[in-house]
Amino acid sequence: MAKVTKKLLQQPKPSRARYLIVLVLFTGMFAAMLVRAAYLQIIEPEYLVSEGEARHIRIREQAVPRAMIVDRNGTPLAISTPVDSVWAHPQTLLDEGHAWGHLTRAIGMEVEELSKKLQDATGRQFLYLKRHLSPREARVVEDLKVPGIHLEREYRRYYPTAAVAAQVVGFTNIDDKGQEGLELTFDQQLTGAPGRTRVMQDRVGHIIDYVEQLSPPRAGKELRISLDMRIQYLAHRSLLAAFKYHKAQSASLVALDAQTGEILAMVNAPDFNPNDGAERVNYRVRNRAITDAFEPGSTAKPVTIAMALQQGLIDVDTEFDTSQMFVGRKSISDTGDYGLLKAEGVIVKSSNVGAVQIAFLSELGSLLEPLTRLGFGAITGVRLPGEQGGNIPTNRKVWRDVEHATLSYGHGFTVTTLQLAQAYTAFANRGLMLSPTILPRTKAIGVPVFKSSVIDQMVPMLESVTSDIGTASLARVDSYRVAGKTGTVERLVDGSYAKDSYISIFAGFAPADDPDIVMVVVVHDPKGEDYFGGAVAAPVFSAVMKGALRLRNIRPAVAEQLWVVTDEANLPEELGLHEF
Repeated sequence: MAKVTKKLLQQPKPSRARYLIVLVLFTGMFAAMLVRAAYLQIIEPEYLVSEGEARHIRIREQAVPRAMIVDRNGTPLAISTPVDSVWAHPQTLLDEGHAWGHLTRAIGMEVEELSKKLQDATGRQFLYLKRHLSPREARVVEDLKVPGIHLEREYRRYYPTAAVAAQVVGFTNIDDKGQEGLELTFDQQLTGAPGRTRVMQDRVGHIIDYVEQLSPPRAGKELRISLDMRIQYLAHRSLLAAFKYHKAQSASLVALDAQTGEILAMVNAPDFNPNDGAERVNYRVRNRAITDAFEPGSTAKPVTIAMALQQGLIDVDTEFDTSQMFVGRKSISDTGDYGLLKAEGVIVKSSNVGAVQIAFLSELGSLLEPLTRLGFGAITGVRLPGEQGGNIPTNRKVWRDVEHATLSYGHGFTVTTLQLAQAYTAFANRGLMLSPTILPRTKAIGVPVFKSSVIDQMVPMLESVTSDIGTASLARVDSYRVAGKTGTVERLVDGSYAKDSYISIFAGFAPADDPDIVMVVVVHDPKGEDYFGGAVAAPVFSAVMKGALRLRNIRPAVAEQLWVVTDEANLPEELGLHEF
């Protein structure tokens, strides 16, 4: 028993080899650490520096305000105002849960929403909580002094004229990038470039030191456009009044400088306030003056007559029997039986029959040439997004009589409001058509469409349209001579003409003896008994043209004291628009 006990109490001798192995391992690890430290400290010290700086050196961008958009007279249409946005260092804010209640109340956020945002952003260094705070909200957030919460200066776009020029000017998104209108087309010019600075900051984002300026901020370039906001205000007020009174589906108006093609006014209804994001819906944002195409109807009849005069097919004394006629199976008629009419009578009475008879003096399809030269079927290139070119049957190889007939009175092809205004510059500019521009232009080179001698014959005819016996007596402007043409077109609905839905149009210019402004008014689907262009669109033309001519200091045709308006806010009552 004693021998067994002695054997159990005897300890095994430790292995010398085991000690050596452990010693070698620890010695090797220590040696590797020393070598690595020596390598980083002596041979490649830049590595440690770069790793440290990567955690503390950041490139910060210095925001620059977006450049202004102004009208031809310098009136601001779009400006950028400084605002603050609140951002967080997620991990730091997660550790400050006791302060969430005050913070969420200040920025209008639920605690649960904040918690989820922070959890989802774990590991990130930057998280926006709310963009574009009001000054009051920014002050409250700043006073809370919550660790991990910071304010960053940004800029928010503001539109002083609100809905008046909204579809033309457009708007930006929350990141100040152009989304519609001029803001989109000229986004690069307006944006500029932010400055870039290398800064040193602590782990929660506080800037400790500014290391160096990498690039200075570069401001965007101001955009001056051709709109005259005095005329734009008048056009907006009058068109919107007609739109509401007639309970129309939509409406548009374009006014051009007859000598340069500059767009002085471009208005659409319905409109929207670009300062209110809730109103930025497609049917309100769309610039209908360049996107919505329609058949021009009787406003195309002057083209038919001018073509015939230019080709020597008729003269001003040629007479036409305007009794009802048939082209194939299609009946062509007028609102009344006007009997024998000369070319002027065809214009004044807006005779479909007379227009067809004149067109039939030329070859089938011959009307395409002047219509195409007037810009129909192609975009104007006005540099506004969304422009449509309309549709014209240029690819038709075989023409039928009925197709030739309908072209003569403005059916079978479509145009936009801007295109129609462009076409009428040829009548206002002695046969030279001017391309429209939204940018200021001092001189324009016209495209010859008609001989000046032809236009000299056409203008008196168009002026007679506004006489007591014409279809547009309501387009007249006191003390000025007005020329133009009405149009009333049945709307195309699902491929066929609706019998109770119309488009009311008036296209014209003034003064007729020395044109200064070309204007087109289009009202889609007016409700009620009044739907003719002379009853719906012509009064809008008169109201806007009256104010525009006086604002531009155009001398009246009769003796009258001439006055100049310099302040839109104090326009005399004498400028009063037609009340609808």
